[in-house]
Amino acid sequence: MSAPDVLVVGGGIAGLSAAAALSEHARVTLLEAEEQIGFHSSGRSATMLHFALGDRLVRALTLASRPFFDNPAEGFTDVPLGHRKPLLVHARDDEQAALDALHCEIAPFATLERLDAAGVHALCPLLKDDARHGIADLNAIRLDPHALLQGNVRRLRRNGGELRTGARVAQVERDGSAWAVITEKGDRVSAPVLVNAAGAWADVVARLAGVTPLGLEPKRRTIITFDAPPGTDLEHLPFAKTVGEELYFAPESGRLFASPMDEVASEPTDAQPDEYEVALAAHRMEERTTVKVGQIHSKWAGLRTFTRDRHPAVGFASEKEGFFWLAGQGGFGLQTSPAIAAIAASLIAGNPWPGGDVSAEQLSPGRFGPQHA
Repeated sequence: MSAPDVLVVGGGIAGLSAAAALSEHARVTLLEAEEQIGFHSSGRSATMLHFALGDRLVRALTLASRPFFDNPAEGFTDVPLGHRKPLLVHARDDEQAALDALHCEIAPFATLERLDAAGVHALCPLLKDDARHGIADLNAIRLDPHALLQGNVRRLRRNGGELRTGARVAQVERDGSAWAVITEKGDRVSAPVLVNAAGAWADVVARLAGVTPLGLEPKRRTIITFDAPPGTDLEHLPFAKTVGEELYFAPESGRLFASPMDEVASEPTDAQPDEYEVALAAHRMEERTTVKVGQIHSKWAGLRTFTRDRHPAVGFASEKEGFFWLAGQGGFGLQTSPAIAAIAASLIAGNPWPGGDVSAEQLSPGRFGPQHA
């Protein structure tokens, strides 16, 4: 392959989708530190496309991405990228005001059904009787992260792009008009544009490049799986979450999974579940539902990385030519990846702006300023 025009660091969904989109217009090489793509966060996500996550900006990015999941480009994938799975947000009497507020926030983006106690329990019979109020989005999507990641790899390679795994960055330096990256194996790759999509490690890559870090905040989240009560109709259970950031659960491979929606500050690392959060997930499941969590069959954790305002940073750094931030997708990276990848391609390759109600200024890393180093 000839020298790339764009070098992407990070093989999670952010880097892969951006690399795939950019490969339509430029020569692209992607470097992933691990031996497999999507290892740290993208492959450990609960992977629902829904609008109860984030704020108006996140919902706008999700809405802009929705057509891609409903109708993927020809040749992108041989399997569905997901399937319809209702979203249920449930509330107790003392949480009804919070549910009302959330309903108003989501309503511009999705068609919702307002449910009384009977409707809540018809949709999710596992909830305790005190779940008396709910809103449901019957058109939400349970995404397949593997299919999405592999589809972007296919698109990248079909356009002549290159994916290198096991290519952990050791040095980054400015070499004339290009960025040069040297891996721990001693390989050197150069390109005029360096896209920093390293997830929890994005500030680390920035420091190597002499770019002011954004002060990204990796947060650990834990998930457990366990048996459902005998006779549970798993096929028709929704993805159910509390109106507050307390618990979500859903069917998973013949069992149930649950998360206490923990956000535990972490260094960039291969996140592992902590026994406290594992126990908390089981406790909250038993507090909110009639399920008794017996044997925990599996448990895992992943990092969700945020900027301080919880909006992604997508754009060129003002202090170093050709250094492009693509970081801070938090827990919404998969469901917003088509829109964010198209935005990155617009800013780098000069494509028409695809962001709809989202502006470049809202995403610009310059909003944090150098004083936040």
